[in-house]
Amino acid sequence: MFNPHNASDTVRRQLSVAELVETALAKGEAQLTSVGALRAATGTFTGRSPKDKYIVREPETAGLIDWGSVNQPISAEHFDRLYTKAIAYMKDRELFQFDGFAGADPAYRLPIRVINEYAWHNLFVRQLFIRPEENEDTSRDPAFTVIALPGLKADPEEDGTRSETFIAVSFERRTVLIGGTQYAGEMKKSIFSVLNYVLPLQGVLPMHCSANVGERGDVALFFGLSGTGKTTLSADPERRLIGDDEHGWSDSGVFNFEGGCYAKCIGLTEEKEPQIWNAIRFGTVLENVVLDEESRMADYADNRLTENTRAAYPIDYIPGAVIPGTAGQPEVVIFLTADAFGVLPPVAKLTKEQAMYHFLSGYTSKLAGTERGVSEPEATFSACFGAPFLPLKPEAYAKMLGDKVMKHQSRVYLVNTGWSGGAYGVGQRMDLSSTRAMIAAILNGSIEQASFAADPVFGVLVPNSVDGVPGRLLQPRNAWVDKAAYDEQAAALAMRFVQNFEKFPGVANDIRSAGPRVRRPSEEASILGARNLA
Repeated sequence: MFNPHNASDTVRRQLSVAELVETALAKGEAQLTSVGALRAATGTFTGRSPKDKYIVREPETAGLIDWGSVNQPISAEHFDRLYTKAIAYMKDRELFQFDGFAGADPAYRLPIRVINEYAWHNLFVRQLFIRPEENEDTSRDPAFTVIALPGLKADPEEDGTRSETFIAVSFERRTVLIGGTQYAGEMKKSIFSVLNYVLPLQGVLPMHCSANVGERGDVALFFGLSGTGKTTLSADPERRLIGDDEHGWSDSGVFNFEGGCYAKCIGLTEEKEPQIWNAIRFGTVLENVVLDEESRMADYADNRLTENTRAAYPIDYIPGAVIPGTAGQPEVVIFLTADAFGVLPPVAKLTKEQAMYHFLSGYTSKLAGTERGVSEPEATFSACFGAPFLPLKPEAYAKMLGDKVMKHQSRVYLVNTGWSGGAYGVGQRMDLSSTRAMIAAILNGSIEQASFAADPVFGVLVPNSVDGVPGRLLQPRNAWVDKAAYDEQAAALAMRFVQNFEKFPGVANDIRSAGPRVRRPSEEASILGARNLA
């Protein structure tokens, strides 16, 4: 495979932040903002390209990969053709190399090498992955190499791809090839996908979650899809941040996969998210943020390029962050969802079986107006809260979660940061202060002093009281004026859960039965009839 030492005149290795910023500016790749951050635009692609992601079908791994629309196969011959094109493309071209690690726990960390065409891409990976200690030897062969060449485009007919863009992973060759896209997040998530394959084989559960730790060493995990509040709720001034996005859960505890944060910054304000706001300074990479042409001040409210504006910065830019990013066993696991139908309880305790059910479901909802063609709220399910990054079957990760929750007696909760008193457009978004009060009660354990009752539709255990939260909010049906409308929406969402879960036919009955209760047709007719009479 590619050996950068054979191209010593054209590969610039382990450059400092200042050197990479200077080079990116000199090459016209980016601009300097008023606060010293480096701002780059990613052109056509302002997010990941999941339809252009492939895994090489190879003898050693073919039987383990969950092949399908997420893990699309590509032949070894086509991968080798792309690799040969990459080698030719890199010849005599100035390149940038970063050697570092993924995984803060030395027992499981993955030595990685990233070769970049762009200086700003190399700054991105330098800030997001774990940087070697000063004078640490990084000359050995890495466990995995990422080669990212935005200017290299595939020929679909020759290379077996869908388009000119490709993200191709070979586990046997220990290489990721990325071409035809400038979106830097592809590099981050390709290594996350690699870890989602290699770590379960070592007994480590890889997780798409944020994590923090309290003064007494109590660890909390926050799972959730975009828009559920994962970053906001885990950024707690009274707790220390372990990491904001990717972690492993081993027999020793939790560890961050990364050395930085990749925060969404659309609508960012100093008042709402001061930690992220203050982290945007020299050394930070801003993606697709609109700048004032004269002042170079960032306008975080401007979404003309994309809603997916991002800031990438090292985790030590967050005051009090845990470095290295390791901690003990999680006491609390929180699944965040933004239910736009307004029928899930704002907080509920889950049994082990319910935890596995909701982990496999990975539910939240898209809102009307956020995507072209979305005129009504839509239920969205992403297995394990990270389906695009799972090379193995989701059931494998869910089993590991269940085993670890049982072994370490972790408490698991579902927190709905979505709507109350009605669906989107009728009800109100859950008040952030109430949600924070629920999270605080979970973390300090006071919620356990409440009595719990099973929700009649979803079966989850709802507390009768939470300090600082109005009692009427805790039972979602009570917050609706039109009770029949609530019943109809709840039944519809329960059915969506059940239909989604049909893609897991091999799951044990005790887990399957931990899901929502779907009414029989006679019950549904009775409810609809009562509503019509009203």
